[in-house]
Amino acid sequence: MMKRFHLIASFVILALLGGCVENDSPEPTPDPTPKVPTTITLSLTSVEATAAGGSFDITVKSPFVPQVEKPSWVTVTAGTFKDYTVTMTMTVAANPNYETREATLTFKATGATSAMLQVKQAAAEMPETPDETDAKLTNAKASQQAVKVYDFLREQAGKKMLSGVQSGGTANNNDRVNQVFTKTGKHPALAGYDYIYLQYSPTPESWSWQVNYGDISAAKEQWEKNGLVSFMWHWNVPTSKDAWEKGKAGNFDGYGFYSDKTNFSITNALASGTWENDFLLQDIEKVAGYLKLLKDAGIPVLWRPLHEAAGNYNVYGSNGAWFWWGRGGADACKRLWKLLRDKLEGEYGLDNLIWVWTLDATVGAEKDYASWYPGNDEVDIVGVDIYADDTDAKERQYKAAVALSGGHKLVTVSECGNIPDPAKCLSAGESWNWFMAWDLESYSLNTDAYWKSLMSSSRVFTRESMPSLK
Repeated sequence: MMKRFHLIASFVILALLGGCVENDSPEPTPDPTPKVPTTITLSLTSVEATAAGGSFDITVKSPFVPQVEKPSWVTVTAGTFKDYTVTMTMTVAANPNYETREATLTFKATGATSAMLQVKQAAAEMPETPDETDAKLTNAKASQQAVKVYDFLREQAGKKMLSGVQSGGTANNNDRVNQVFTKTGKHPALAGYDYIYLQYSPTPESWSWQVNYGDISAAKEQWEKNGLVSFMWHWNVPTSKDAWEKGKAGNFDGYGFYSDKTNFSITNALASGTWENDFLLQDIEKVAGYLKLLKDAGIPVLWRPLHEAAGNYNVYGSNGAWFWWGRGGADACKRLWKLLRDKLEGEYGLDNLIWVWTLDATVGAEKDYASWYPGNDEVDIVGVDIYADDTDAKERQYKAAVALSGGHKLVTVSECGNIPDPAKCLSAGESWNWFMAWDLESYSLNTDAYWKSLMSSSRVFTRESMPSLK
């Protein structure tokens, strides 16, 4: 009995002693405050984005919300920061370029080692030249250089646009071409010139201002440095036979090209035996002589005569076309185009011309475009002159230009005020070949910063990025 008592007592004592030992050494409780990270860690270290772009969530551990060094085509936003952890959303913009692009994002926070994130994005898909676009110039005897220029424009359709600027002053210089270079460090790929002062050329030495279209140094410089050359013709005509006689003596006060400045009749000018016809043929001969200087120098010309005849007829009232070559209606204008082409190519042998027909972009005029069009056998490129209060893509004008030839002709922004953004246009499927800024002063959206962005864009050709087409 005593043994059993002692045994029970021993167990009780041991249990009590065990309880005392457990209470003397309690389990440690976790610290409720996380330790401050000394190294930034990311849940992702590399990302591959499609050309369309996209968003990616990244869990970041850092002593505080980190700053992120990144390229302009990536944005990063942060969510709620708690316990040294934050979810950051990285958004990759769509890639408009035809090359892949890569960047390293650096996540930085004071007191912690930085972390890196590699981003790689696929290239935009390069569109193909539409199969229906005419593969050859309408002149079967076109010069080798003209053919090379056309082939190049056709190859680039839908991929890139050429930058361009129209010359000012006497319209026979590279002043604006060089001004663009001063602004951006790049020259326009295309320089536009104008035979607007044909009747004055060459001016007498005694005059305070000079123009001589026999001096082709500006166009020659542009071409020799791999740029392209465009010529248009604000065709000044006398308002009467008497004005023409005075013009022969050097007094051109009775000349003009706007319909409200001259009574010159295109209908009479197309009829042989009239003084208007005599004048017309002499002017064509004179401009042919200057164009021949370019031909002899091996310079192809994007030739844009009779611009904006279609689309403004009757917009300004009955028989109220802006220019005299549109005042006689569509049939007369097409006959003049044909005469001009027959003379320049057939009689004067100019094989260096690529013929550009120009539309006026007046709203509501699209229904009349077809009646004015000289035809696919007479036109190489369809241009649209666009003056808008924005830099957006130009769906209405583009569709009208393409529809005019049934998709057989390349299309271009042959004049513009505010420059349509090439990236926006091409992303919208608009295969404009070039833009031609009318001047550098009059259009508020063509800021120096915008010019710089255009001339550095992978969607824009500058003269420096042009191949030799000689």
